Amino acid sequence: MIDFTTAKSFLEKIESNLKLLGIHLDDYFIDHICYRVASIDRYEELKAYLEKDHLLLHEAMISNRPIATFKFNEAIKYKHHQIPLIELPAPKGEVSYEEGFEHIECVIAESFVDFSNKHSEIEFDWKGAQKKHNPELRVKLGELSVKFHHASLEDVIAKELS
Repeated sequence: MIDFTTAKSFLEKIESNLKLLGIHLDDYFIDHICYRVASIDRYEELKAYLEKDHLLLHEAMISNRPIATFKFNEAIKYKHHQIPLIELPAPKGEVSYEEGFEHIECVIAESFVDFSNKHSEIEFDWKGAQKKHNPELRVKLGELSVKFHHASLEDVIAKELS
């Protein structure tokens, strides 16, 4: 259903690309990994598959499509990281995605301005930095990306549900 053995090579690719930019993944908590699908049918299939062994924390309509977040029964292990969550977004409308791991999200303590100043040679995508709900600063790595937030997705969901 989801080949989690590919997560390691995906994370290695992310880590090596970030390292070239001067960002060391070891310095940050990876709060979740995102797995994209090509169709709403595939979304429903994988959501049902994940629900068998993992806890559905939340499913919400975001940008006119459902996104489900699951907490793993056993976190994905990558080096010293323990990644507790997987995000499963349905595709946006008619946009087609290749199935597979697409991005990770990390928690940072400093402001987006301070973080970007510390890495001034990087061209950050600031589009999501002004969002009211879980603002983000993104680094594009070709087809992959890393998003930086101030709160973990699990904390954001818990706050929404309380």
